[in-house]
Amino acid sequence: MEYNRPKVGMGILVRKDGKVLFLRRLGAHGKGTWCPPGGHLEFGESFEQCARREVMEESGIEIKNIKLVTVTNDIHKDEGTHYIAIIMVSDWSSGEPKIMEPDRFTEIRWVDWNNLPQPLFLPIQNLIKQGYDPFKK
Repeated sequence: MEYNRPKVGMGILVRKDGKVLFLRRLGAHGKGTWCPPGGHLEFGESFEQCARREVMEESGIEIKNIKLVTVTNDIHKDEGTHYIAIIMVSDWSSGEPKIMEPDRFTEIRWVDWNNLPQPLFLPIQNLIKQGYDPFKK
């Protein structure tokens, strides 16, 4: 018997000059919402490896000072999906962000955490409900 189980995703908050990197989603999952770079944790991959890979694949930049923040439990009712999202925080290291996957994202920009673009992807909504701020210790 096969059971539906949550998938494991990751969102990486990349900080630079008091802002965070966000992309606007194009795909069916969260279409039109804003989120940080992220994706699926691959088999055998560490959280840090996943964070570096996903940020590079989606934005073309390097990151440093990667740390685990929390997890969110994200039930996307309209899409019939359930994710456990591992939320990481990091600092920009090098490169100019650009959309590396035009089939998945329409915009990329540095945004103010206290003035995030709307609508937000569900894991970020749930992260905010936890009271997290990437610029506070």
